[in-house]
Amino acid sequence: MPDKPINPWLRQALELGPPLLFFVAYMRFQDTSLTIGGRDYDGFILVTAAFVPLLLITIAILWKLTGRISRLQVFTAVMVVVFGGLTIWLNDERFFKMKTTLVYGFFAVTLGIGLLRGQGWLKVLMGEMLPMSDHGWLILSRRIALAFGAMAVANEVVWRTQTTEFWVTFETFALPAFLFLAFMAQSKLLERESLSADGADRSDAPDPPGGDR
Repeated sequence: MPDKPINPWLRQALELGPPLLFFVAYMRFQDTSLTIGGRDYDGFILVTAAFVPLLLITIAILWKLTGRISRLQVFTAVMVVVFGGLTIWLNDERFFKMKTTLVYGFFAVTLGIGLLRGQGWLKVLMGEMLPMSDHGWLILSRRIALAFGAMAVANEVVWRTQTTEFWVTFETFALPAFLFLAFMAQSKLLERESLSADGADRSDAPDPPGGDR
């Protein structure tokens, strides 16, 4: 079932707004602390406490406006609630930082399991947006699985070795930018393996020199 039409700028604001607001809020309140019930909470914990409901609200608004909610959004919401809740409850920012590693690692492992079964499971999430041959989905799933794996490793290294301020910037801008570039780099694959308007597979066309088949 296709999404209900929604202004693309509004969609982008709802999808990108929460992480950007998290970044702005942390930069503003990173040196703030608040004592509640005899426990001191620093700026990161306070901003996380605001981010969790904000993300859920924006996902609910998108669901209301588009008439659907993706598996990716559901999974992201669950991970944010679980690890954001642990961060606040235990007053330990490491849980929220580990969440990013686990999310990207989960995607990499899940796509890897599909590849071992000879299936490009990325099609389940993106098939409606990118009509492509099954062979193309195998290639794309393999490449994106590697990208997710690299992002999981990079996040784990950064949060364990760098300052929280650096990690917040890295998680907000560097990781999404890397994933965006990873998808943009697949333009030739998408063109070669795409399906025509009538659903015909164009992947039987001659391979370009050095093509990844």
